[in-house]
Amino acid sequence: MTPDLSLVPGSLTPDSRPAPRWRRVLSQARFDATVWLANGEQLLLTLVLPALVMVGLTRWLPLDLGPGATIDVVTPGVLALAVMSTAFTGQAIGTAFDRRQGALRLLSTTPLGPDGLALGRVLAVVVVEAVQAVVLGGLGLALGWRPDPVGCLVGAAVLVLGTAAFVALGLLLAGTLRSEAVLAAANLVWVLLLVGGGVVVPASRLGGFGPVAAALPSGALGTAARTAFQDGRLDLAAVGVLLVWTLLALAALRRWFRWD
Repeated sequence: MTPDLSLVPGSLTPDSRPAPRWRRVLSQARFDATVWLANGEQLLLTLVLPALVMVGLTRWLPLDLGPGATIDVVTPGVLALAVMSTAFTGQAIGTAFDRRQGALRLLSTTPLGPDGLALGRVLAVVVVEAVQAVVLGGLGLALGWRPDPVGCLVGAAVLVLGTAAFVALGLLLAGTLRSEAVLAAANLVWVLLLVGGGVVVPASRLGGFGPVAAALPSGALGTAARTAFQDGRLDLAAVGVLLVWTLLALAALRRWFRWD
């Protein structure tokens, strides 16, 4: 006698169908974003440290960062730093450990599929970045930041492009190195780019290293964000640098990324 599997809770029957693709992607994005926002270490990286950088550079250790009020220079850079924290460092570390534990390979073989998994993770990054923008932008406004109204729209587009570039770079790192190496490398790169990558401190204030910083994705994102939020315009040169890094990272990702 064949058992009636329909009586078993949670079992699949011949008539079972996976949820629509968009629902599977949104479910994955909701799961990833919830885990991210509930993780104390991730919150330290994505919210607390950028906030400390903003307050430190405007209140505790004011520096000459160029024309305009310091807060108007620092806040766009901190928003760019937050993108880098979430899209690159957090994404690289989380994906690397999922890969080590076999979760990445398992999820890629479900109805979600590799493309759905990647899209869900990108949407989760966008959700986290929206929270960052509200919190850090609100802190900036409280400290006296007055962005250009049109520049807010331009700046949002720049941050989206920066997200694409850094997600691709983070996944490339996560898919090619061992998880322990990714943990060390991702954190080290974050610190180095914060100090000398032109993301918070403008590349023009870094002396002889300035041209190198401007050619990095961090420097390009910082420059484009400051130009957008301060002047309400698009820095085409910086955007071009970001596009090149994005395309190169995506090409390398397709070539070298490993699921296990």
